[in-house]
Amino acid sequence: MKKALKILLGVLMAITAVLLVYAVVSPHPANPAEYDPSISLNLMWGYFLVVFALAAALFCAVFGTIKNPAGLKGAIFSVGLFIVIIGVSYFFAASHDVKIVDLQNNGFFPHGQTVITETSILVTYVAFVAAFITAVATEIWGAFK
Repeated sequence: MKKALKILLGVLMAITAVLLVYAVVSPHPANPAEYDPSISLNLMWGYFLVVFALAAALFCAVFGTIKNPAGLKGAIFSVGLFIVIIGVSYFFAASHDVKIVDLQNNGFFPHGQTVITETSILVTYVAFVAAFITAVATEIWGAFK
């Protein structure tokens, strides 16, 4: 199983590297509002990787809970914390008006779209900070053991 996962990781990393090189080397349109197939392909790949990671995380969480039901309390706490973070980010984003320029229509995006965008950004910031703090705390904890 570990060998198959290493092969899968290698394949995903190789595809990512090829797409990155394609995006850097391919000619880009002079007007930023024009369609760029290399960037579009990289965005689609990024979306696929995010969906794949979420599906893998959910599968591992469900599989782990089935194998060890004692961890169910921690899983429920994690899901609840995630819902709270999304909710607080949404209400913070909806509480003020952000103007994001829409180059295709020479105007601004509607309030609903900017709220979703800002909520996503805030949740990402919280995830990055949590990952950083967890990594640092784990290293400090391991140094004292």
